[in-house]
Amino acid sequence: MTNILFICTGNTCRSPMAEAILRNKQNDQIEVRSAGVFAFDGSPASTNTKKVLEENNISHSHTSSLLKEEDVKWATYIFTMTSGHKATVLNMFPQAGDKTFTLNEFVDGKGLDVADPYGGSVEIYRETFGELDKLIDKLLDKLNKGL
Repeated sequence: MTNILFICTGNTCRSPMAEAILRNKQNDQIEVRSAGVFAFDGSPASTNTKKVLEENNISHSHTSSLLKEEDVKWATYIFTMTSGHKATVLNMFPQAGDKTFTLNEFVDGKGLDVADPYGGSVEIYRETFGELDKLIDKLLDKLNKGL
């Protein structure tokens, strides 16, 4: 079993979207969770995150959670949305250095960030969804070759 933890800032937009996309791809070899480096526990996913997931027929019940040590211990891989998130995770949990990557870095070898749609239009959220969907397909291809 591979445990994947997606990380963003507040755990209301990108990381819950990534979690929902991966969960929807129904890989029984993977467990997935998400958290935020500056999240408040218990907030719902943003309205536009929910809307875009619904448009793509993905149902996802989500409440935000702050990244905790037990999440880090649970995770086989920690995928952050930005290099800033990665630096924050490694500052908080230096022991996670060998399993923490930006999502783009892991799948494409590039240090590109997934832009934060927070506060943007639903169209911006759709763009983020499309980007995450493609990255997660590549992630699954890479993991399946290694599993």
